Amino acid sequence: MTHGFFRAAARAALALSAVFGGFCASTPALAQGKEIRIAHVYSRTGPLEAYGRQTQTGLLMGLDYATGGTMMVAGRKLVVIEKDDQGKPDVGKSLLATAYGDDKADIAVGPSSSGVALALLPVAEEYRKILLVEPAVADSITGDKWNKYIFRTGRNSSQDAISNAVALDRPGTVIATLAQDYAFGRDGVKAFKDAIKKAKVVHEEFLPTTTTDFTAGAQRLIDKLKDQPGRKVIFIIWAGAGNPFKIADLDLKRHGIEIATGGNILPAMAAYKALPGMEGATYYYFGIPKNPVNEWLVSNHYKQFKAPPDFFTAGGMSAAIAIVEALKRTGGDTTTGKLIKAMEGLSFETPKGRMTFRPEDHQAMQSMYHFKIKVDPAFAWGVPELVREIKPEEMAIPIRNKR
Repeated sequence: MTHGFFRAAARAALALSAVFGGFCASTPALAQGKEIRIAHVYSRTGPLEAYGRQTQTGLLMGLDYATGGTMMVAGRKLVVIEKDDQGKPDVGKSLLATAYGDDKADIAVGPSSSGVALALLPVAEEYRKILLVEPAVADSITGDKWNKYIFRTGRNSSQDAISNAVALDRPGTVIATLAQDYAFGRDGVKAFKDAIKKAKVVHEEFLPTTTTDFTAGAQRLIDKLKDQPGRKVIFIIWAGAGNPFKIADLDLKRHGIEIATGGNILPAMAAYKALPGMEGATYYYFGIPKNPVNEWLVSNHYKQFKAPPDFFTAGGMSAAIAIVEALKRTGGDTTTGKLIKAMEGLSFETPKGRMTFRPEDHQAMQSMYHFKIKVDPAFAWGVPELVREIKPEEMAIPIRNKR
């Protein structure tokens, strides 16, 4: 990774202060005019606060990028209304109803939590308004709980699972899973098991999302794996608080057990420094994709925040670009039927490269990245070095919505 990667790729300077100033919510009466109102329901506070705040930053930067700094599409001003769901499904449900009903939002983005997302899906259907899901992951969002108003730029559990299977699914490998006991964890494990064809999954360990002491769960995992022949792996699916990688302190190497996991936000990847050589697959890492959109994001994020963009910053930007591209197709018309028609099959360039909304379930097909962790003293986290890009066409992502 070179310093040259981080230099500005865009010619226009980013003026985020001006952009942020244009995002104040105005009264519903004004919304009937030329404004296009975008509600962002996300975890500004709560267990997934870090994810939510990154998504919000990415959304604002993405709208700025996609509109060339004008915050206008077809002569209409874009306005973002922020809603803090606190990571609570009932709160999120109420906020989305308020956004669609009282605030007259034309489209909504979010949320951070899969549990909240499942509560929001019927609200979008009730109000017949689009909900662009970013970054909630559970397969059921675009699976059995889906409705036609739901689109998703974020990756789903199957995309996580199938890409991680690329790294782990080998003959003679025995795997136990460790995940959180809610939609994100359970859908993730199911998708992972479905993707595994050559290796063998011998145990599933689900722990509460509030877990801080992983000793008991780890011991159960060790007991299931320690006497197994071949390569032994604990595959971790975890989000938010708690550090499941503490189980490495239990001397897993004594039993020949490895840890594997997908990507995460940079603070969480500090734990990866203790696991050099660990393999997995990630949705995004700022140093991996080589394309103009990512170069713009990295350069301008450094200018504004003196730090690289993170996992969910890229997701927020992708959602913003999708919205602007759809609105360009409709000429700024926010009629739901026209937006759905514009978005089904829509391809758009993101920090990860090209994404395409699959018409059948509105899931964005996208690349994932097989990595191996390298320890670099210049970084506070384990650096995921690219092994190879896994293209959308290489992953047989199942359609689970029975449409």
